[in-house]
Amino acid sequence: MGKDVEGQEQGGEFSAKDYQDPPPAPLFDLDELTKWSLYRAVIAEFVATLLFLYITVLTIIGYSRQSDTTIKGNTECDGVGVLGIAWAFGGMIFILVYCTAGISGGHINPAVTFGLFVGRKVSLIRAFLYIVAQCLGAICGAGLAKGFQTSYYNRYKGGVNTVSDGYSKGTALGAEIIGTFVLVYTVFSATDPKRSARDSHVPVLAPLPIGFAVFMVHLATIPVTGTGINPARSFGPAVIFNNEKAWDDQWIYWVGPFIGAAVAAIYHQYILRGSAIKALGSFRSNA
Repeated sequence: MGKDVEGQEQGGEFSAKDYQDPPPAPLFDLDELTKWSLYRAVIAEFVATLLFLYITVLTIIGYSRQSDTTIKGNTECDGVGVLGIAWAFGGMIFILVYCTAGISGGHINPAVTFGLFVGRKVSLIRAFLYIVAQCLGAICGAGLAKGFQTSYYNRYKGGVNTVSDGYSKGTALGAEIIGTFVLVYTVFSATDPKRSARDSHVPVLAPLPIGFAVFMVHLATIPVTGTGINPARSFGPAVIFNNEKAWDDQWIYWVGPFIGAAVAAIYHQYILRGSAIKALGSFRSNA
């Protein structure tokens, strides 16, 4: 149990905690611009987001075609269904985070990058370049999906996110905020260095809970918004499909995820982790 606390009293003194918190990232780190590691990470984010959009958009289009009852022999129960779409998104995130975590951190999502910036995990320069790379990767991924299946892409609206009929924009915004909170909170918890003090294998498994978080949020919010929780995922198809409805609703898929990510970062970093430090300080002052 000694590893579950940040410090413990031994002979009137506190022993050092057995895990290392990395120092907060600087707001501006111009030295990063001279390092190949930054550009390698940006490339990794671009490629990962491209692959993410390509696979997931084609999954949506494939399901739409297989369940299209206007095609002879098809029924609404054909195809992978909503469950399969949720698995495609969650599974791809699991795979891509596993592949890129050691290079770029495996963000693959501007909201995750923004949340980590708010939590002082990345600098402003790195966050900006990541978000640009993710958006460009999403555009290219959606473009590849359209290039390979142009007729189906146009017919089934290219996997574009819009607010579903019967739901207000306020409801959709709330769904995006809470859904992104779940995702970013999971990211912070799964990558918390304090976990290595208790279970050294946990960081290796970090992509698994992150992928499951994406999967679960999709199950809850596909009927409402089609599930964004990732501004790049919503932006890429909107650019390629270029539909008025998609652009009218686009702000929801940016404002919601960014609010949810910021709240998750503040909650984890400054309330959960901060509370432990305050409690320890109070204990010391009363000793």
